Amino acid sequence: MRKKIAKFSILPLAAGSIFFSFSTKDAAKLNLENYSTYNLDLEYTVENLKEEIEPDFEISHTAPILGKSYVGFKEALAFKESRGDYKTINEYGYLGKYQFGKGTLKLVGIYDTVEFLNSPALQEAAFYANASRNKWILQRDIKRFVGKTINGVLITESGILAAAHLAGPGSVKKYLRSWGAQAFSDAFGTTIKTYMKRFGGYDVSFVRTEKNARVDFDKLSV
Repeated sequence: MRKKIAKFSILPLAAGSIFFSFSTKDAAKLNLENYSTYNLDLEYTVENLKEEIEPDFEISHTAPILGKSYVGFKEALAFKESRGDYKTINEYGYLGKYQFGKGTLKLVGIYDTVEFLNSPALQEAAFYANASRNKWILQRDIKRFVGKTINGVLITESGILAAAHLAGPGSVKKYLRSWGAQAFSDAFGTTIKTYMKRFGGYDVSFVRTEKNARVDFDKLSV
């Protein structure tokens, strides 16, 4: 019968400690007195270590709290779309931080995709213009459905605008007016319901309702 030999290890507990690996046979010969903690100062506490681990620098400012503001809304949406990367192009040709299609960009007056990818200011302006245009198209639906529950999700204005960014305002109209029966999902399987839920409850009153919203290139600080 084959014997099983256990192995033990002594892991380092402090800088300069030695790592040992040995069998049970070797362990029987080990003189543990050589590794005794007798007479060592082991009276460390969190309070005693405080000065040793305290950093040598101070944080002079804190990160902004975006919360449920318009900025919080667009940054949360951008993170979902592209991890906030202005330069990215996905496998289906969608561009930038907010993953715009070329057709949508044309609707807000952008035709040069190279310029678009190289200009964060242009991308931010495009997002606002598109949201403003979608808000105009969906204004009646916003008034009618905000506060209602469809497919278990509370409908909010920000959820509607996020869903319109994903699927287009026409698909959102169909979804709302059919009380969720006419669903939509993109090439990755993301649904209107998902965006309604994930991006609900933000304050998007900053976005004005504008029928023919376009990017104003004269006001861009590129």
